[in-house]
Amino acid sequence: MVRLNRIYTKAGDGGDTRLVGGQKVRKNALRIEAYGTIDELSACIGLARTALLEPNAPAEADGLARVLTRLQNELFNLGSDLATLPADRHARQPVIEARHVAALEREIDDWNATLPELRSFVLPGGGIVASYLHLARTVCRRAERQIVGLRDAEVVGDQTLPYVNRLSDALFVMSRRASRLYGESEPLWEPEKT
Repeated sequence: MVRLNRIYTKAGDGGDTRLVGGQKVRKNALRIEAYGTIDELSACIGLARTALLEPNAPAEADGLARVLTRLQNELFNLGSDLATLPADRHARQPVIEARHVAALEREIDDWNATLPELRSFVLPGGGIVASYLHLARTVCRRAERQIVGLRDAEVVGDQTLPYVNRLSDALFVMSRRASRLYGESEPLWEPEKT
């Protein structure tokens, strides 16, 4: 059980924080940037999930909201893993595994099979839920870039990068699915003709 009785400690006022194992690091360290962006990503997904649960949402929105709740839990596990050096990881600590990546791949394939073929790039938009999912996708891509930098310098979980890469693809396909659920048109890129 987790208990969070004290919200502020003042320990970070000098610009340092601690990893799960107690190591003191600067708040702008690669590892902190990476799991901080994962937290930001979860907040973006929370916006989409909240919009999907509005009273006027289509019937199928509940299923997508359940997927987003699962993803937020997985992202919390990922953030916890990124906040823990490998030597400090305990046996029961949840981490991202190959099964999480495979689940995303199955969902991407299932959703994509129901969508029309794209003949241009999609512009972020297509309704409020789709827009939130596009925002989440861009934050996910930033997290991916930060995790690449972190992985170049330190050890991260084997499935961390594949999961985040697949998640950004899943968020793109979910945004397209959300546009359809709400009957919104997808704005497509129209290249300037010269």
